[in-house]
Amino acid sequence: MANNKSALKRIRQNDKRRLHNKYYAKMTRNAIKKLRNETDKEEAANRLSGVISMIDKLAKKNVIHKNKASNLKSKLTLKVNNL
Repeated sequence: MANNKSALKRIRQNDKRRLHNKYYAKMTRNAIKKLRNETDKEEAANRLSGVISMIDKLAKKNVIHKNKASNLKSKLTLKVNNL
């Protein structure tokens, strides 16, 4: 266990950030799944911009790697364009 106040605070901050990151990462994964299951091109195109925005926010905060974000955006865009 931590021996000083700063280490205890760091543990609290890490727990809070981990829960925050987990929540938004899961929310983004669910949005990606909904987009992949979409069959209507117009609806998928409308949803795509929101999902890309969510992916960019996760990459900006280092929740996911920037290359993973780029790959996800590329694949989702291809999927929507091929509908």
